[in-house]
Amino acid sequence: MALKVSVVSAHTEIWSGEANQVVAKTVEGEIGILGGHEPLLALLASGEVRVTAADGGKIVVDAEDGFLSVDHDTVTIVASKAALVA
Repeated sequence: MALKVSVVSAHTEIWSGEANQVVAKTVEGEIGILGGHEPLLALLASGEVRVTAADGGKIVVDAEDGFLSVDHDTVTIVASKAALVA
């Protein structure tokens, strides 16, 4: 079951697309999200957001503060600062 994922900073969209998995660091620890995950709202901690895209590609975003929301296989990550890691 694919996830619809959007990673945005305060000023721009960093990445969006379909993914099989999202791993992010929250203030309560690291969390992994797969399709069918229960609804969730969490505070994002500074660190990496790792996305495994539906095509198998790996996307890594360095994110700083914000929140992570999961609802009906839609994952939204909003960070005050975020940038793709090369």
